[in-house]
Amino acid sequence: MTAAPVRYLTGITTTGTPHLGNYVGAIRPAVQASRRPGTENFYFLADYHALIKCDEPARIQRSTMEIAACWLAAGLDPQQVFFYRQSDIPEIPELTWLLTCVTGKGLLNRAHAYKAQVDKNLAAGSDPDTDVTAGLFMYPVLMAADIVLFNAHKVPVGRDQVQHIEMARDMASSFNHLYGENFVLPEAAVDESVALLPGLDGRKMSKSYDNVIPLFAPPEQMRRQIAAIVTDSRAPGEPKQVEGSALFQIYQAFASEAETQALRQAYAQGIAWGEAKQLLFERIDREVAPMRERYRHLMEHPQELEAILRRGAEKARERATPFMARLRAAVGLRHLAMGAAAAPAKKQDKAALPSFKQYREADGRHYFKLVDAGGRLLLQSAGFDSPREAGQSIAQLRQGRLDGLEALLERPAGVAEAEVMAALQQLAQAG
Repeated sequence: MTAAPVRYLTGITTTGTPHLGNYVGAIRPAVQASRRPGTENFYFLADYHALIKCDEPARIQRSTMEIAACWLAAGLDPQQVFFYRQSDIPEIPELTWLLTCVTGKGLLNRAHAYKAQVDKNLAAGSDPDTDVTAGLFMYPVLMAADIVLFNAHKVPVGRDQVQHIEMARDMASSFNHLYGENFVLPEAAVDESVALLPGLDGRKMSKSYDNVIPLFAPPEQMRRQIAAIVTDSRAPGEPKQVEGSALFQIYQAFASEAETQALRQAYAQGIAWGEAKQLLFERIDREVAPMRERYRHLMEHPQELEAILRRGAEKARERATPFMARLRAAVGLRHLAMGAAAAPAKKQDKAALPSFKQYREADGRHYFKLVDAGGRLLLQSAGFDSPREAGQSIAQLRQGRLDGLEALLERPAGVAEAEVMAALQQLAQAG
C-alpha cells in the first residue's frame, strides 16, 4: 500500500518586493522542496495577513503581483503544487471564526507580536493597547486556519515562528476535543541550515533596515547596489578576511564549493574589493538572469498571473469546500433535515479530563500549562531550563501536590484556586 503524502504548507505575506535574502532563505529551498516525492505542497499569498501590517491598497496589490511572479519565475510549477491567493479561499475566514470560538484569550495574550507591542507601549508610558488592532491580536487564529484547513502535517518556519505552529496545534486540539477528530495536529519544520543573507551594511538583509538588493532589479541597478556593499579599508594586495565579510557570505550563498574556495584563496592573496564585487555581480546574475525574463513577462501580463492564481484557488477549494462542509456539520451548522445522528460520536467520558501541555518558547526555555477539559487555561508555569525539569513538575502536579511549586505557577485572573485543585484531583484519580 502506498503511503499517504506528507503535506507541507508555506505562506508568503504580500507586503514587499522579494530580495536576494528572500530568494536564498525561502524561495529557492521551497521550490526545490516542492519536487520531493511523497509530498503535497501548498504555497499561498497571505494577502489577508498583509492587511494587519499595511494600509496601502496599491502596495498590497503590487506586492501580490511581484511575489507571485517571483515564485513562478524561480521555478514553482503550479501544476504540481497548490499555489493560490489566501483571499480567494472563502473557507479560510469562515474557519477562522470557528477556531476563534474554541480559542482562549489567554492563549492569544502570549503571542509574541502582541506581547512585543504591549511591552513597547508600556516602555513608552502609553496605554497597553495603543496601536493594537483586533487583527494583530487575532492573527494567530487566521494563521491556524490557513494551516488546518488543508490538514498540513509540516509547516516550514524560522525558529521565531515556532510559537504560531504550537498555537495552531492547541486550537486544532481544542476543536477536536469538542467536535471529534477533524484536524491533523501540525508540526513546525525548522531548517537550521537555511542561509541568512547579510545586507549592504552587513546586518541581516531586511526591508526594515533598508539594506536589501531586490531579486529582479535590472542588471545595472544590481551592479550599483553590490558596489555599495560595505567593506573594510584594506588595499589591493593586502590579504582579506572572509570571516565577517558580507560580500563573501553573499557569494557563498550562490556559488559552488569550488567557486567559494577560489574566492577564499583570492581573499588570502589580496584581491581588490572592486574586483571581488564584480565577481559577486557576475555570479548572482548568472543564476538570476534566466529567471529575470520570465519575471518581467509575468509582470507585464498580470492577466496571466491572475489566471494562474484563480486556477490554483479552484484546485485548493476542491479540498477546502467539502472539508468546510464537514466542519460546519460538526459544530451544528447543518441542514435542518439532518438528524441528530449526523453529529460525530462523543468521546468517552474518560477523555474529558484536564490536561497538561508542555512546549518550548522562542527564549529557549521550557514551559507547561494546565487546561481544563474545554481548553480553558487554569495554570501557567514559569520557564524551566530543561524539558526534564518541566516534566518533573508536571508529574508532581499530577499527584495532586502543589508544595514547593507555588512560586513557579501563575493562575489567570478569574480562575479560582478551587478550580485548579479540583482539576489536579481529577488527574490524580484518573492515574
